[in-house]
Amino acid sequence: MIGAALMVILSCGESLQAAEPTVAADPPTEGLREAVFAGGCFWCMEPPFEKKTGVVAVESGYTGGPEVGPTYYAVARGETGHYEAIRVVYDPAKVSYDDLLSTFWHNVDPTQANGQFCDRGDQYRTAVFVTSEAERVAANASKANAEKSLGRTVVTPILPKQTFWLAEAYHQDFYKKSPTRYRSYRAGCGRDHRLLQLWGSDAGK
Repeated sequence: MIGAALMVILSCGESLQAAEPTVAADPPTEGLREAVFAGGCFWCMEPPFEKKTGVVAVESGYTGGPEVGPTYYAVARGETGHYEAIRVVYDPAKVSYDDLLSTFWHNVDPTQANGQFCDRGDQYRTAVFVTSEAERVAANASKANAEKSLGRTVVTPILPKQTFWLAEAYHQDFYKKSPTRYRSYRAGCGRDHRLLQLWGSDAGK
């Protein structure tokens, strides 16, 4: 259990900035595709994808709920049906969807049903959101491989894609804008320690 004195530092997304309206992400431009993943704190899901060749952009946001234009505060308090998520815009000629799925699994604890690491609540659960039957088949096959590798039940659902609402500007690339706070949160939440336990040398890949 995280001490109350650390919650300001260790709660993903906690900020003193005022709520901003959110807007739906535009479709990818011609020749590009998108992949949407929920992996707990979206701050922590941006870096592993941004370093991949073929990835054009990684955006933090909210998806999976019925509410229009959700704000961070509503999502973080569990007042909506949304997940914290990322949208990966990529060039399929340079990186495959299967490769992105592998990166996703190795950066989450897919056996945790009540959130991710120290962040608890439905808004921090894992999920893969698919846009086609081909993606659904690929995601389910990848999930089965992850389950076999771990030797444990993977609880991450494969869900149909819904509207992706871009998170407030201060969340985008937070690990670059506030590296000290990001590192403090990530270490305090025990993310890397748990990933190493689960995935060994493949953790974070």
